[in-house]
Amino acid sequence: MSKLFLSFFILVVSSFALEEVTPTYSLKATGAVQGIVYKDELLYAGTANGTVEVFDTKEKKIIKTIELPKIKDFMGDTIPAKVYSIDLIEDKILIVTQGMKGYRNLWIYENEELKKLIGIEKKFFIQKASFVSDTRIVFALLSNQIGIFDIEKNEVTVLTQVSQSSFSHFALNENRSKLITTDESGVIRVLKTSDLVVEKRLKALNLDRVYQLDFKKGKVLTAGQDRKAVFYDSFSSYALNFDFLLYSCALSKNAKYGAIAYNEENEILVFNTSSKKYLYKLIGQDATLTQILFISDKEIFASSDSQTINFWRLK
Repeated sequence: MSKLFLSFFILVVSSFALEEVTPTYSLKATGAVQGIVYKDELLYAGTANGTVEVFDTKEKKIIKTIELPKIKDFMGDTIPAKVYSIDLIEDKILIVTQGMKGYRNLWIYENEELKKLIGIEKKFFIQKASFVSDTRIVFALLSNQIGIFDIEKNEVTVLTQVSQSSFSHFALNENRSKLITTDESGVIRVLKTSDLVVEKRLKALNLDRVYQLDFKKGKVLTAGQDRKAVFYDSFSSYALNFDFLLYSCALSKNAKYGAIAYNEENEILVFNTSSKKYLYKLIGQDATLTQILFISDKEIFASSDSQTINFWRLK
């Protein structure tokens, strides 16, 4: 049997082995969903409609809507403030929104009250923010500066320039002690959230911008503009190559499974990170993926630049 025929045979067998899964159910937000967070059977969705919407995943309906103050655009028209990122800790919600003149606002929602932590007077282009603790927040600017905001002191206590490349994405580990961040260079850095000192740099296997990454059990998965998904662990690393730009990725809680938005149909590939075996193809998303979220090894939510949030239960 020739090598060419053998390769073709393996490809055909693999394609037939990939199980296609349709959504178990869908949730409908009021605007395109930019990010989702899950806790205690509640799904929180930040939308381009200027809201954070809370869904009861048992009842499959919206039970709460947090409306962010509207802003005026460059023409003077009043518009919703697009939500760029959200995070949760205890009963607090952290929200990054569009501000006047293109700058960003950082909010905290607690006890039914919305409080602004950072306003447009700082002239920050905040791309993403997360809780480090209930009193400290880490945030990233488009300029690839990473900062710490102390809620009790009401001030930015650390602000460091990670590199001259524009920021892409960051993710925290489970206890929020470490942060991995990436940018248009494809380089991944590990920082300590205590002082934002770079602890290590991972060998760059992505050759261009990494759009998104995830960080679970000390392992990292990337989704890159170079059409590569790279999986890093402490022993070895490997790249999976695709035919389309990779915009979103996720790891399961134990990092046993990975998920990649891998083609122009906005389908999601689920694979085993140890064996590299492709397991499932999740279909039904109708726009570019913004986030994939494992809530267990067999349960996945995904949001996109549409109002639809899909949920899949795998066999």
